[in-house]
Amino acid sequence: MNTLHPPKSSVRRTYTKEFKQEAVRLAGQIGSQKAGTDLGVDPSTIRYWVRAAASEGTDAFRGHGNPTAVEAELARLRREINILKQEREILKKAAEFFARESR
Repeated sequence: MNTLHPPKSSVRRTYTKEFKQEAVRLAGQIGSQKAGTDLGVDPSTIRYWVRAAASEGTDAFRGHGNPTAVEAELARLRREINILKQEREILKKAAEFFARESR
């Protein structure tokens, strides 16, 4: 007899930053496998969170659309560069205009 397993839920679970941090702390004490079982989270997810916390530190688990401090600074600097380029073009055109007018 062919037994079919029910389909896995297609709903993606989300966890708060605090939950992830607590899971990482717990995994450090009892291991990822046991922490995952106790919390009802796949142990590979716990291991991923542990790696993220180790590599990103306080920037870990910031959520989608929330850039790190470095990413935010990079975006600000790129905007500033674009503004400066536009200002430079305006000044070039103004200099050309006044150079023609003085002839």
